[in-house]
Amino acid sequence: MSFQNASLGRWAMAACFFVNGFMVGSWAPQIPVVASRFDLSETALGLLILVFGCGAVSVMPLCGYLIGHFGSRAVLRIAALVCALSFAGLVAATQVWQMVAALIFFGAFLGAMDISMNANAVAVERALGRAVMSSSHGFWSLGGFVGAGTGGLLLERYGYMAHAGMVIAFAFAIALATVPFLIVEARPVAGQEGGARARLPRNPMVYVTGLIALFCMLPEGAVLDWAALYLRQEMGAGIAEASLAFTAFSGAMALMRFAGDRLRNRFGAVRTLRYSGIVATVGMLGAGLAPSPILATIAFAFSGMGIANMVPIVFSAAGNQPGLSPGAGMSVATTIGYSGMLVAPSLVGFVAERTGFAPIFIAFSVLLALVLSMANLVRSADTIAMQPAS
Repeated sequence: MSFQNASLGRWAMAACFFVNGFMVGSWAPQIPVVASRFDLSETALGLLILVFGCGAVSVMPLCGYLIGHFGSRAVLRIAALVCALSFAGLVAATQVWQMVAALIFFGAFLGAMDISMNANAVAVERALGRAVMSSSHGFWSLGGFVGAGTGGLLLERYGYMAHAGMVIAFAFAIALATVPFLIVEARPVAGQEGGARARLPRNPMVYVTGLIALFCMLPEGAVLDWAALYLRQEMGAGIAEASLAFTAFSGAMALMRFAGDRLRNRFGAVRTLRYSGIVATVGMLGAGLAPSPILATIAFAFSGMGIANMVPIVFSAAGNQPGLSPGAGMSVATTIGYSGMLVAPSLVGFVAERTGFAPIFIAFSVLLALVLSMANLVRSADTIAMQPAS
């Protein structure tokens, strides 16, 4: 494969990350509209959101199997286009059961995109011989920012149907224009796990990387769901001030993800994860111990800088496990990581009612410190230049 084709493939894959993040971000401002359309209680709305997540996670093992057979490009081409179109079901539904079906369908193709685009990112890393995973996740963050940032304005001005139409047209156009340039990774040889035989990988390290992914993603999900409430209820912050917690966290994360590949190419995956773990642990601990909203917000931003490149590194490690196709390794890691994130919000809420949020964020700093101590286990992420590219 020529370097030029690999470079084109790199940007096509980055566009897919952007589209996926854009679709997730565009769904966020639709959630209150769905609640009012169907007159849903908070509990019922929470169950709908859970259904959306279950749709995403349920398809991930199957997607890994399909990637092993047909390659990430073939799966990503279909998933990206169908995912863009599936947004229509969210606004076309007129009954709750239809919304449930639409959310499962939408979540499933978001999940299929997630697995296949991360697997394709591993193929791009192998073709270029350098890390691109962190910046790819940066494009996901950018897409989410654009989707959520413009979504509220478009909804308010044009209504939820018109907003959905614009989202679908924009996402479908980007996907249609870029997926032809995705690169083809090496097909698994006979006998490789994730290739010709449909079974769970026997390599224990792929499950360990999945556990590390879980430990990285749980704190991220906790900040997304609960940081604003923490500042509002326990520190007396105003609504606008409380909302800055996740804004600072996600902004710092996006910026660091675009810088993450250079750091990883310079220091290697293990050292970068170790340094990131130190920053993330200190930031999360500071958020739990902070005496004021402004200091907690700064601490959340600090933790976002650290967490930013941890998941991309772990995903690269999962996709570069010896004897496994990228899709097989990626499907295990993402399924474990995202499954935990489905359970975490309700578990955090249950515990917080009894302890408050501060001890929870302190406990998450312990999880991040545990990832720091396991940094040597992601060494496979540094083998990208030695893996076959095509």
